[in-house]
Amino acid sequence: MDYSFYQHYWWLLISLLGALLVFLTFVQGGQSLIFQIGKSDLERTMIVNTLGRKWEFTFTTLVTFGGAFFASFPLFYSTSFGGAYWAWMALLFCFIIQAVSYEFRSKKGNLLGKKTFDIFLFINGVGILLVGVVVATFFTGSEFVVNKANLTNTAMPVISTWSNPLHGLEALLNIRNVLLGLGVLFLARVLAELYFIQTINDANIQARSRKFLVFDTTLFLLFFLPFLIWTLVAKGYAVNPDTQVVSLVGAKYLHNLLEMPVVALVFVLGVVAVLFGILWTLLKPKFIQGIWFTGIGTVATVLALLLIAGWNNTAFYPSNTDLQSSLTISNSSSSLFTLRVMSIVSLLIPFVLWYIYKAWKAINIKQIDAAEMDGNDTKY
Repeated sequence: MDYSFYQHYWWLLISLLGALLVFLTFVQGGQSLIFQIGKSDLERTMIVNTLGRKWEFTFTTLVTFGGAFFASFPLFYSTSFGGAYWAWMALLFCFIIQAVSYEFRSKKGNLLGKKTFDIFLFINGVGILLVGVVVATFFTGSEFVVNKANLTNTAMPVISTWSNPLHGLEALLNIRNVLLGLGVLFLARVLAELYFIQTINDANIQARSRKFLVFDTTLFLLFFLPFLIWTLVAKGYAVNPDTQVVSLVGAKYLHNLLEMPVVALVFVLGVVAVLFGILWTLLKPKFIQGIWFTGIGTVATVLALLLIAGWNNTAFYPSNTDLQSSLTISNSSSSLFTLRVMSIVSLLIPFVLWYIYKAWKAINIKQIDAAEMDGNDTKY
């Protein structure tokens, strides 16, 4: 277990956390559907409450993802969060108004009214496309320069500097980034519709969820497939393992899939599971477990995409300003000692996942219905 092993191991864990985060964005996807699927105050309240049982999972995973990235690959954390701060601030603002909305939506003396907080939740739901835009920069690159020699500059010991005054918002001007952003948004809506079908006992919500499932699946495929094909055939950022020199190589990410057959298998199985969960739900009116197939498939697919972005001698955070400033798992990671100690702690992850599974199952032991909302003072 040398230094390289731990760097690859931690990129695997980071990728898994990122994949879980994308799955959990079904909460945001559901919030973007509040006014489309919820046509009455009661229906919107049922939607908010079934999502309210899970919104903290998404927020906690986001924080854990950021913390793990900081601990294992601190140079990425300082470069991205310190340079592309407007993009990250916009995303964090969306999560702040989400937390406030769940806290105060149904509280007595709510001066703003339920509709205002429903609009806040809708904004957070649509804002999740920023996650896709940021992830897409792992494949398209960002505008920054890294100079580790600046550590000796006592006046301004700043390693990374951003080369664009928009500080991250310029990512929205890249068509490929926007394609993935919209793909993530509509995937989140698809997952939310499957989640509503499983957890809400209401004929109108069930019918509308199935109706919008067809529409949102179509849009998801229309945005995600062009991004995927474009990325696989476009030039990627390859790293020479001997010299660490970064260069552009045609179809690099396709080569990564072909050269890592296990990752390719995970990707294919993930895509199959995503489509199976959707199609079987549409073909079988009594089938309500599609969220599990599509959810697990989402985790597998995103995991594979993130692995080909960082493994197999690939720069996971490319620089379009200075190619040699691109970040790799070898030049941006923590020390061997830090990664080794954290790896010991990471052995507790299976127990944490088991706890999350049991808590999830206990929370969803009964479907939400109109009767539960009537006179419930603890509802969101």
